[in-house]
Amino acid sequence: MTERAAAVPLADRGYLTERGFRAWATTLDHKRIGVMYLFTTLFFFLVGGLFAIVIRLKLMTPGPGFISDHTYNVFFTIHGALMIFIFVIPAIPSSLGNFFIPLLIGARDVAFPRLNLFSYWLFVAGICVVFGSLLNPMDTGWTFYAPYSTRTAAAVTVLAFGLFMTGMSTILTGLNFVVTIHKLRAPGMTWYRMPLFIWAMYATSIINVLATPVIGITFLLLAAERLFGIGFFDPAKGGDPLLFQHFFWFYSHPVVYVMILPAMGIISEVIPVFARKPIFGYKAIAYSALAIAFISFLVWGHHMFVSGMSTVAGVIFSFLTFFVAVPTGIKIFNWIATLYKGSIHLDSPMLYALTFIFHFIIGGLTGMFLGALGTDVHVHDTYFLVGHFHYTIMGGTIMGLFAGLHYWFPKMTGRLLDELRAKLAWLFIIVGFNVTFFPMFILGYLGMPRRYAEYPPRFQTLHIVSTVGSWVLTIGIAIMFLNFLRCMRKGQPAPANPWRALTLEWQTASPPATDNFETIPTVTTWPYGYGKKGDAGE
Repeated sequence: MTERAAAVPLADRGYLTERGFRAWATTLDHKRIGVMYLFTTLFFFLVGGLFAIVIRLKLMTPGPGFISDHTYNVFFTIHGALMIFIFVIPAIPSSLGNFFIPLLIGARDVAFPRLNLFSYWLFVAGICVVFGSLLNPMDTGWTFYAPYSTRTAAAVTVLAFGLFMTGMSTILTGLNFVVTIHKLRAPGMTWYRMPLFIWAMYATSIINVLATPVIGITFLLLAAERLFGIGFFDPAKGGDPLLFQHFFWFYSHPVVYVMILPAMGIISEVIPVFARKPIFGYKAIAYSALAIAFISFLVWGHHMFVSGMSTVAGVIFSFLTFFVAVPTGIKIFNWIATLYKGSIHLDSPMLYALTFIFHFIIGGLTGMFLGALGTDVHVHDTYFLVGHFHYTIMGGTIMGLFAGLHYWFPKMTGRLLDELRAKLAWLFIIVGFNVTFFPMFILGYLGMPRRYAEYPPRFQTLHIVSTVGSWVLTIGIAIMFLNFLRCMRKGQPAPANPWRALTLEWQTASPPATDNFETIPTVTTWPYGYGKKGDAGE
């Protein structure tokens, strides 16, 4: 950061001026609702992380440990369900999306503010129901595969209903964003002048609106089977367990891109700002987001190669799966091309953006092994898949979230982060993450099955390395959150535009006023005109 002279006085708290529970609980301000989503999802990220630490401690020894095998199964079910449904899926769209979509398109709010507030409280109600299910906790894993989920005495119906409510919240939020982007853009903001984060959120919202109802209906069918004995998935009742898998993955594979597309949008915003160069291949990046959303609906079958599907179907799904690599590769190529000959500033948002690219390349390349029929059979349901999934979701989505949090922290709070602590946290996180998850590729290749509480002693060394890595990762995340909390109260006041960015959210105060802009801006050009003569970063 180089510009601090124009810092906003501490007394100017913008949208944060009004205090008290009632002011927050009943607010219609998209920024406050985004902040509430952010605190809620990050809280459950920490809770899910605690379960992960316990799981890693258990896996340090190959035999029985300090928790029973049943407790281990319950813990990884809770870890997966919290991380996927309550943290990763809503984390960026509902928090940063809510906060920044109106600001980035020059609007005062989303199209349906009351629906936005209702979506948040529906999300919270769903979480409460999910936690109610812990009175009789599940041990099915986060995939709820039938027929076990139809027969177990655990509170599957309660948990499914809770996730149905959070899914409804996601659909309403996605619908709100689509209408907002279509109808509330500032004068002059054509589609090709929109920031790439908006393109990513538009593609994400389409997936949410179209795919989420499928998992909602699946949970209703599961509940109907358990409550009324109607045979949908249990062979003993005339059902088909593979039907559950088809429904589940028809939703769950597109939703992988609900997790990753918003993070890609953040990376597309951060890189040109800190490389001081116009984004390379703007239209290619924008259209590749829509292409990923479309292809994501065609590839769910690659999760079921060993379920007994025909060879022809397997070949078709394998062929279609490789198409996803094309738009994904386009994005990575354009980000790297933007970095080429740029005036690169290694501030904390840029460090996380580069980390995203590094991890996502590994996650993407290892995904090719899982998309190919022959290699998938060898590593299916092994730790290779666990490593691939975490490199994609934690190394990708969550690093993208961290990039966004560091990038937009001054705008959201009106304060600057302590850069030294931010970079120290990043160092612990990147080292800890790779020490934790890279050994899983080797474990999986050697045949270590995933989800097993006990394992042969020959795998112990790599499990110990992975567990020690999780401690380093935990230290890094703790430093990062402590830095957030400290700087929210004691950070230096932030100027309106500390990064000298060109998108509209940086053209208003930090933190923004309730109405966002004194007057609605008129857009005359695209937001990536960096590197021109006079740019202080050159």
